[in-house]
Amino acid sequence: MALVRKGARRIVVDGTAYRWRLRRKPSYCQALSWTPCTFAVEDADTPGTTLVVTTDQPHPGNWVGREAKPVLPSDVARAIQRALREGWIPTTPGPPFRLDRSAGFTPSP
Repeated sequence: MALVRKGARRIVVDGTAYRWRLRRKPSYCQALSWTPCTFAVEDADTPGTTLVVTTDQPHPGNWVGREAKPVLPSDVARAIQRALREGWIPTTPGPPFRLDRSAGFTPSP
């Protein structure tokens, strides 16, 4: 699964370039703050396995007015470093590598 280039941001972590993207519009469950915000990352030069990171924050575009902090490039860099330590190989094809950082997220009723 390759990321759509439009709207993807470039980040360099430990000398390697990546592209990352946060969904502009939340999914239905994210809009109701039932599920947390997610973003995707892939190698910028050789797309292979996509990293999918689940955050502990609601999506900034949620419909219920829950306060959400934005996903910062520093958050993305930390997630990439952690995923690499846990075995993510971004240039190898395969299913998405999931990194769950949602501990502490409380869904809306």
